[in-house]
Amino acid sequence: MRETETKVLPVLEMSCAVCAGNVESTVQALSGVEKASVNFAAGTLTVTYNPSVITLEVMQAAVQAAGYDLIVEAEDPVAMQEEKARMHYKILRRNTIGAWTLSIPLALLGMVFMHVPFGNWIMMVLALAIMIFFGRSFYVNGVRHALKGKANMDTLVALSTSIAFLFSLFNTLCPGFWLGKGLEPHVYYEASGVIIAFVLLGKLMEERAKNSTSSAIKGLMGLQPKTARLVTDDREEEVPISNLQVGNVVSVRPGEKIPVDGTLLQGSSSVDESMLSGEPIPVEKNAGDRVLAGTINQKGAFTMEATSVGGTTVLAQIVQMVQSAQGSKAPVQRIVDKISGIFVPVVVLLSFLTFVCWLVIGGESYFSYALLSAVSVLVIACPCALGLATPTALMVGMGKGAEQHILIKDAFALENLCKVDTVLDKTGTLTEGVPVVTDSYWISDDNIRYLDVLYTAEQKSEHPLASAILCWLEESGAKVCEAENFESLTGRGVRIQVEGVTYWVGSQGLLDIFQAGIPEKVRKQIGQWQEDGQSVVFYGQETRLLAVLAISDRIKPTSAEAVKELKKQGIEVHLLTGDGVRTAERVAATLDIGYYKAEVMPNDKEEYIISLQQQGKKVAMVGDGINDSQALARADVSIAMGKGTDIAMDVAMVTLITSDLLLLPGAIRLSKQTVRLIYQNLFWAFIYNVIGIPLAAGVLFPINGLLLNPMLASAAMAFSSVSVVLNSLRLKFMK
Repeated sequence: MRETETKVLPVLEMSCAVCAGNVESTVQALSGVEKASVNFAAGTLTVTYNPSVITLEVMQAAVQAAGYDLIVEAEDPVAMQEEKARMHYKILRRNTIGAWTLSIPLALLGMVFMHVPFGNWIMMVLALAIMIFFGRSFYVNGVRHALKGKANMDTLVALSTSIAFLFSLFNTLCPGFWLGKGLEPHVYYEASGVIIAFVLLGKLMEERAKNSTSSAIKGLMGLQPKTARLVTDDREEEVPISNLQVGNVVSVRPGEKIPVDGTLLQGSSSVDESMLSGEPIPVEKNAGDRVLAGTINQKGAFTMEATSVGGTTVLAQIVQMVQSAQGSKAPVQRIVDKISGIFVPVVVLLSFLTFVCWLVIGGESYFSYALLSAVSVLVIACPCALGLATPTALMVGMGKGAEQHILIKDAFALENLCKVDTVLDKTGTLTEGVPVVTDSYWISDDNIRYLDVLYTAEQKSEHPLASAILCWLEESGAKVCEAENFESLTGRGVRIQVEGVTYWVGSQGLLDIFQAGIPEKVRKQIGQWQEDGQSVVFYGQETRLLAVLAISDRIKPTSAEAVKELKKQGIEVHLLTGDGVRTAERVAATLDIGYYKAEVMPNDKEEYIISLQQQGKKVAMVGDGINDSQALARADVSIAMGKGTDIAMDVAMVTLITSDLLLLPGAIRLSKQTVRLIYQNLFWAFIYNVIGIPLAAGVLFPINGLLLNPMLASAAMAFSSVSVVLNSLRLKFMK
């Protein structure tokens, strides 16, 4: 099997959705490329390829030959793309201002002061100046694509303005041709100039709006500092992040961002990891602990050894995942791409048919109407609105998800998530995952000395519940005491001697070994704990029971609210757990979960999902992405939960970075909002063209004499793209 790589590469020189299709088809046709997807809104190419067959440089050459460009050999390609975008925006703003400066007097001359001496010649000069100095890119790109047998939005603008200008120029130079036929030699210089001005204004507004859709990615990338303090031979040197290598020692001062993933060598501090984990409380870090790039050091100073640099840090992986997700395509977008691919040739054909129909109906006397209508059809058609409808909504939705610590793998996952009607949880996602002592019953009143002995015994124990007892004892002020003859009793507990007296801690089986009895009142308490699904630990001295402890994995504070929110959305919640029946009953009852199954094996979970799917349900499985791999793979949507580096990004369609289950109903709500926006955008983009093109062609002229002016058509076209992007941006302000 061939090994492939997936890269997200910035694309330059794209002016519309048709351009995106041209780049995509060019790369897809190359040998060694398995999959190529271009996101016009983000200006990126996501390509999966075999590096042993094709290189990025070969792709770049092919894209350049098609009239565009890729950024492949940059230290920071995203930064270079942003710099190019800033330069493009400055040029676009300058051209827009210049075009409008000349278009306003041009429009006034064409529509108000038509009889000014030499008015036609003045308008010709103004229109020509707009076309040459401010609209030149439309003609250069239009000709360049025509020579390669392709067409895009620039083709429509170049054709419409050229036709209007050349017709006006002919009427200026040879007015007698029409006068001899008894017709008025009209000129439409103002149309060619104002069309360019409106299109440039639309592109300018579109660029500004598109920049807002990618703000989440910029925010994530802004978390990582540009430089680090490298420690070499007991001296510190500030170097660019790109210079760091695995094994380098880095110094971090109070208040600074941690530059790379690493392990503390010296010093200690607390680190604010909220931007990655969502946890608001700073985490204490000591020698040997792991720290992550982009998190903020608080008060302490320390040195650390770099373990992950560049694109291998957790922050970089999250950025790459979000970028890749934003560049993916929803299934509906494939249909839109096919339409966009034939859009321009179809519009040119419709424009030509419009011209012919007018001449057939009205003859030479309708020539001006025919020309105006043909130009209006060329101008009002807008493939950009169709091309922007899906990617802008996806970019905003997935970006907002990333800001809320929800990582959605691709558009397919996003579209499936909103269809989910059944969620399967395991106990570990509903509980804190850390056992704690919830209650204790002491038979002896003099327990201070016994606490120290218990603390000493549990320090030596390797049992999973020992850590819970230790944490509880530390809060009680227990201390280590001198002990001898520690012995681990496999499967039962531990035995220890202090000052010649034997103490024991463990399961109920130890009572038989040491022949210790349980008082009746204690027996009732133990029965209650066991009914609640809690584990019971017995602590005794010689043949006497001293105390019993109840240990349980506490339910997360937000789990009940999360289950309630899911039910509000009409989603069934099922609990599948490998724990015992009593534990499953306790958790299900506490959280009001109506469906549960205990003591299930991994294959049981998969079979349970299959049975639900056979009932026609769309199932989402929440797990850790590793132990539940069978069930996650079988589910319609797989969701991994974890903190920081523990997230299983490669397994799940959706990753909730924090352990807060309340993110799940938020993720489903976000999916529904995003998909709703996509369909709204597509509806309005299609409706715009379905209504706009016939209107521009003059279908209302026989009824009420309405004929759409090309200048108004260009304004409508500019507004259509901007409105789609602005509609997508509404998602940023939704709850």
